[in-house]
Amino acid sequence: MPDGARTDRVSEEIREILAEEVPRLKDPRVGFVTITAVDVTPDLRRAVVYYTVLGEESEQKATRAGLRSARARLRQVIGGQVRLKVVPDLDFRLDDGEQEARRVEELLEKIHKEDADDR
Repeated sequence: MPDGARTDRVSEEIREILAEEVPRLKDPRVGFVTITAVDVTPDLRRAVVYYTVLGEESEQKATRAGLRSARARLRQVIGGQVRLKVVPDLDFRLDDGEQEARRVEELLEKIHKEDADDR
């Protein structure tokens, strides 16, 4: 099996586990989080976890801190469900793709409105 297929499979498995486990965290700092993607390095030692969270910037920062403090617990859960020699270190990153998409939509609406006004 090619390495890329294995890392893809492990990435998806970890994403599914985290999608179930993150909402179970008892940390009040962790808001409404959606795990959007996980990228595992080819050596399977590090996983970058992309997530979105509802709320203002202060709530997003609190969620980031809550997720970082829960890393050991989440790694333990992953280790119990995925057969790997080494459970990857988790690096949480805010997925700003959704925010960028909204910004592009707003700009397109503005352009269409200005275009309609010019007619």
